[in-house]
Amino acid sequence: MQEFAVTSAAPNPDDLLVLLAVSRTGRFTSAAESLGLNHTTVSRRIAALEKTLAGRVLSRTVGGWETTELGRRAVLAAEAVESAIADLRGTPENARQLSGVVRMSATDGFSAYIATPAITALQRKYPQLRVEILTVTRRAMQHRSGLDIEVVVGAPQVHRAEAVKLGEYVLGMYASRDYLAQFGTPADAAELMTHPLVYFIDSMLQVDDLDAPRRLVPTMRESISSTNVFVHVEATRAGSGIGFLPCFMADRHADLVRLLPDEFAEQLPYWMVLRTESLRQPAVAAVADALRDRTLASAAALLGLST
Repeated sequence: MQEFAVTSAAPNPDDLLVLLAVSRTGRFTSAAESLGLNHTTVSRRIAALEKTLAGRVLSRTVGGWETTELGRRAVLAAEAVESAIADLRGTPENARQLSGVVRMSATDGFSAYIATPAITALQRKYPQLRVEILTVTRRAMQHRSGLDIEVVVGAPQVHRAEAVKLGEYVLGMYASRDYLAQFGTPADAAELMTHPLVYFIDSMLQVDDLDAPRRLVPTMRESISSTNVFVHVEATRAGSGIGFLPCFMADRHADLVRLLPDEFAEQLPYWMVLRTESLRQPAVAAVADALRDRTLASAAALLGLST
């Protein structure tokens, strides 16, 4: 283990700003790109800061770099430096706060129909704001380096993070009109289970809450399976079988018919997870608020109640 000599020297503000960039991206390379530096310079700045502070400010995790307790204290100081520099430059407060890059992950459907319109509306007001969206269906990560916001299905079990319930959505059974014309409309659950199912790949499903078909219709044979919910929708529209689909996605298509809604209406929650240090960034807080507002405004569609 590397040892550090105790020093009374004040940390270099440039070193603090480099640490701030690494804490937001979780990676030296991403931080270097955002600062216009190279990877070696970022590494050297972090080493200099750790020598000055006589301790580690970053620790390596599976997902990248996370700040230590000392590092989190240094990040607070770095944010004060960043704010002071912006004030000296005479940057208008709102324009300064809502600029830069916010990185988030969410499921495919949420990303397309909730996050994208919410962020687009926010960017019309703050054109310097950039948002990067990783589409993925998984549990909340324990180490979320490089991500400011995660939107997941099901209540997350996380540490050193804020978890907020956004709302709920419903999945139902759907088939195309052409499919029903050819194979008949199931009158009850027993008849429905004689048809092939379009849904997630069972062996690759990472979210326990999405395992409803194994419980509700255990005898349905699989048709087309995919990790992408847009494939589920299009496979159902193409007549591959009966799809277990989010209502807010399926109801957009007039060629899809919802089947047995009183028997098949699986209601699941969307949760938002935010890194504690990211939440202090006004841009991240604004995106989080926009996601929350858009989810609330879309409640009827999410629950399959829109007409």
